[in-house]
Formats: sequence, structure tokens, C-alpha cells
Amino acid sequence: MEPRRLYPVGIIVFLHPLSPIAHIRLSELTSSIAKAINATFSNQQYWIVAEVTNYSFQSGKGHHYFDLVEKDSGSTQIIAKMQAAAWSQGHERILEFQRLTGQQFKNDIQVMMKVSVNYHASYGLKLTLLDVDSNFTIGALELQKQQTLLKLITDHPDFIRKVGDQYITANKQKPLPAVIQKVAVVTSSSSAGLQDFLHTLESNSFGYKVEIDPYYTIVQGEVKAELIYNKLLDVFKSGIAYDVVVMIRGGGAQTDFLIFDQYPLAKIVAKFPIPIITGIGHQVNHTVVDMMAHTATKTPTKTAEWIIAHNRAFEDRMMEMQKAIVIKSQQLLSKHGNALASIKASVSHQTQTLLSESRKFLVEAHQVVVNRSREILFDKENELVQLSSLISTQPRILVSTYKNDLVNIISNIKIFKSQFLKNQQAYLSHHQAVTKMMAPDNILKKGFAIVKVNDEITSDPARIEEGKDISIILKEVEIRSTVKQKTTYGGKDFII
Repeated sequence: MEPRRLYPVGIIVFLHPLSPIAHIRLSELTSSIAKAINATFSNQQYWIVAEVTNYSFQSGKGHHYFDLVEKDSGSTQIIAKMQAAAWSQGHERILEFQRLTGQQFKNDIQVMMKVSVNYHASYGLKLTLLDVDSNFTIGALELQKQQTLLKLITDHPDFIRKVGDQYITANKQKPLPAVIQKVAVVTSSSSAGLQDFLHTLESNSFGYKVEIDPYYTIVQGEVKAELIYNKLLDVFKSGIAYDVVVMIRGGGAQTDFLIFDQYPLAKIVAKFPIPIITGIGHQVNHTVVDMMAHTATKTPTKTAEWIIAHNRAFEDRMMEMQKAIVIKSQQLLSKHGNALASIKASVSHQTQTLLSESRKFLVEAHQVVVNRSREILFDKENELVQLSSLISTQPRILVSTYKNDLVNIISNIKIFKSQFLKNQQAYLSHHQAVTKMMAPDNILKKGFAIVKVNDEITSDPARIEEGKDISIILKEVEIRSTVKQKTTYGGKDFII
């Protein structure tokens, strides 16, 4: 027996002439559903938390269409899903949400929103967005950031600490060079911020030249933080003495900057041995990387302006030092000029005094010299008279004496000349006899021999080698022979 069907009150049941089964029209069913839902949810509004998917926007009408899903905690499994839309009121609230948070309303963001439940016969069950809680999104991001900061301080007190509202890191304490000239830039190759950064540096009005080495990577998406981390390692391993490292990217939604709130990236920035300057383009607040870096600026353009201002400050200091040196030099020159003028006056006065005293002394000395010269000349004149008398008699005595000496010498020469010549003749005869005795002919007659090697007379045994041709010259005979044996001889058996 077919079970009995119950139908809601007010629905007319038809029996189709071609079918014995009782049925109703679809419009009647959807009308019944609408009445039931409206009876329960009419004028009811609910705050819910869900993730946005399948988002689309009709800008001409200001209509937003999207799905709301809830996923199982710790997994990607969807446990609830509904269609949703936002009309004029919701559109205004979405615009306000984007303005307050800096976050675009788009796919894959989790938001808290006020909705109403609506059912339409043609479009089905749908949620209508009435309001979006900006504080929920901001608070969730801020909570995540604070948890990361707390973990950094707790895990690494040796190079990260908090003093008041400031975070003191090893990187912040790295001294900057007086002039920034060589920079490593970590950024995206397609970043508009990079072009702004380069243009600002290249067009600076001071003519400063900065050498840039780009290290390209992805700078968006939380899971891409490891890529930036690896680029910083590449900078360190390059061994290049960079003055600073610059991390830049253009503007964007707040969630676009979550990559710079990641713990590993913030850690390496805090400990990096080269000062890091950030220009991440976040106008609302600082990222965790900003707080760990040496210096944080708002935009890539501001980063370039900061570098220019840093170099300009050095030039200003040099100019101030130059001015100070010029002023000090002028002061010293004036001071020493006055001192020299005083010394000049004193020297002039002292010179005149000395000249006056010296002139007086010279007059007195002149008089003394004149008087003394007369006395000396008189004395010398007397001495010359006496000497003249001696000279006129003394030469005669000396000539006579030397003449007698010469006569004696001539007599001695005549006596000893013949004896001296005899002695010298005897010496010559002796040397002639020795020379004849030592002549080669006499030596050969005594049984000695002369040895020649290569037609040269030698007495060196080292030149006479076995197998070598030699000549042996005896008295009236020359023997040519070949050396067959060479032995050492001590001369013990030699008898004359």
C-alpha cells in the first residue's frame, strides 16, 4: 500500500490526467519554502565568520557575488558553503572595509560580516552581506604579528630585544658607512617600486652615483618568504662588500605584505651582518621585517631618498668641516699675522739698537786697531832690519859648508865606484850560471822529461786521462804515446 503524503496547508494537490500520482507545481513549492524561511529568518541578522571564494564584482551596478565557506580546522575540507551577495548597502561597507584595512575584498580572505538570510524562487537560498567588521581582519593580522614578535624575542634574546616600543636587533646596531655607494637590492623583477627606486637614485640633483646589484625574487604570498630568505643568503655568500641591502616592493593590500611578517625571514633580517633598509610600500603600519631591519622607510622612493639624504648629510658634514677649517685658518692667520707684526716691530727696534751699539764699538775698535797697528809695524820693521843683516851674512857660510860636502861626496864616489861594479858583475855571473843550469836542455840531460797534452806542456796529472794521446820529450827524443793506465804515485821508490 502506498504511504500517505502530507502537504503543507494552502497547497492544492493536482492529479494529472496522464498520471495517477498527486503533485504540486514548482512555484508552489518554492513559495512554500520562501514562506517557511521568511517566517523563521525575516528581519533576522547574523554576524558570521567565513572565507570568501568564487568572488566576482559588477562595477557598473556595484554588485558583489561570492560564496562563503567554512573549512574543517587544520584541513582544507569544506564543512559548510552558501552563496552570498552584496548590494548597495553591502557595497558601501565593502569599500569602507578596504579603506580601513588596506585589504582588497577578494578570494581566500577570512572576514567577519553581518548577513541576512534570503530565499528567492528563481535564485534560491542566498546570504545578503549587510556589513563587514574591519576590526576583525585588522585584529587577526595584528595578533599574528604580535605572536611572531614575541617568539622572536623569546627565542633569540642574544640579538633581538625590546626596549620600550622599539625592537633592538643586531642589524640595527650595524654601523652604516659614511657614504652608501654599493647596494644589493632584493625585489621583484617586475616591481614598479624598483623602477621608482632606480629613477629616484639616478635623477638625484646632487650627482651621486650608487652601484646597484639586483637579487630578483617573488615578494608576495606568505609561502614565498623562503625565497626572500634564500636571496639574503645569496647576498651574504657573494662575498661582495655591500654597504647596505635594500628590500623593496610596491604598494598593495595588507595581506600582500604578510610575507614580511613571517618568522624565518624576520629572524635572518634581525641577524644579518649588513645593514638592511626596507621600502616595502606599506603606508598603514610596519611589518615585522621593518621592525627587525636597520632602517624602515614607507616606499621604494622614500628608500632612495633616504640613501640620497644619508650621502648628502656626509657631504654637508664635509662642507661644514671645510668652512670650519677655513674660518679657523683665517683666525690663525690673523692671530699669527698680529704676532708676526709685533715680532717685526720688536726685531726692527732691536736691530737698530744693535746697529747703534755695534757702530760705536767699531769706531772704538778702529781707533785701537790704528794705534796697535802702528806699534806692531814699528816692531816688525826692527825685526826685519835685524833679519836683513843676518840674511846678508848667513848664505855665504852655508854655501861654503855645502861646497865642502860636495867635494867629499865626489871623492867617495870615485873610490867606491869600481868596487860596486865588481860586486854587480859577480851577481850577474851567478844568475847566468843558474839560468843555464835550469835550461830545458840541461834538465833533459839529467834524465827528466817534458809531458805535452794537446801540444801543451802540462804538469797537472788531472789533464792526463786514460786513452788520451800524449807526447813525452826526452833528451834529443820525442815519444808519442797513448795512456793505458793511470795510478797514484807517492815517490817513495824514486832514486836520483
